[in-house]
Amino acid sequence: MRNPLWAAAWVVILIATGCKNNNAADDSSEAGLSEVTTPVTVTNGSRQSIKDSTVLSAVSTYLLSADIKTNINGYIKSSGLHLGDAVAKGQTLFVLETKESKSLGNTIDKLDSSFKFSGISTIKSTASGYITMLNHQVGDYVQDGEILASITDKNSFGFILNLPFEYRALVHLNQAVDIRLPDGSSTSGTVNRIMPQMDSASQTQQVFVKTTTGNIPSGLIASVVLTKDLQSGFTLPKDCVFADDSQQNFWVMKLINDSTAVKIPVNKGLENNSSVVITAPSFRPDDRFVIEGGYGLSDTAKIDVRQK
Repeated sequence: MRNPLWAAAWVVILIATGCKNNNAADDSSEAGLSEVTTPVTVTNGSRQSIKDSTVLSAVSTYLLSADIKTNINGYIKSSGLHLGDAVAKGQTLFVLETKESKSLGNTIDKLDSSFKFSGISTIKSTASGYITMLNHQVGDYVQDGEILASITDKNSFGFILNLPFEYRALVHLNQAVDIRLPDGSSTSGTVNRIMPQMDSASQTQQVFVKTTTGNIPSGLIASVVLTKDLQSGFTLPKDCVFADDSQQNFWVMKLINDSTAVKIPVNKGLENNSSVVITAPSFRPDDRFVIEGGYGLSDTAKIDVRQK
């Protein structure tokens, strides 16, 4: 009788020990799961303005040019000009000598020095700009009214923008616009005039944007930025805003403490390449949001904030 009783007692002890170990293992697993955290980096938002803009091409040009003409028949005695030279208004460009002066000037002076016959004529620049054409050189014989050179009018420099009619409401006289140059730099311009004609093929209207920036060559293709809309409000980096597959529902992961982030649905406003305006709900500038590591996080997720 003793042996069966001892065997039964040992069975009971082993079962009790196994149950205790299983419970301890389950408790340990649950504790391990509850301690799972996701490493993230966080950022703050700010209040700023975001523009919705459109970018159109524009070509630099001089609207006006001046032709330098002779006022006598004669020879070009001196000049010293070269293509591309900058000239100022009133600067002497050519010195002309009449055919008679070249033939008889010294003889007349010898006969009567008081006569002061020179036959010399100076041609001056009528505008400030650059020499774009030279038709004659020193020694050439020219006739009255003949074109010696052409000068661009520096004050007429700007960009011609071909504006689609659908954007006509975005442009008005004396409007300030941004001009982006191909080298990455930018300058400012002002809408100086709007031409009254439309191109029937492209349905575009020419707009002249004046700029005072120097060292821009004629014929350069640049970009003019036109603002379509402007919105101010609380903005976040675009990486802070998450969306579902349909791109209809948006949310952010906002920190409620150093170890927990909650999912908050948001409404978006205007956005650019880096930021987006949050129209609802309202947030404070000191609120913190997950910017890296937040994709796939559930509501009330445990997080581990890492320094970026």
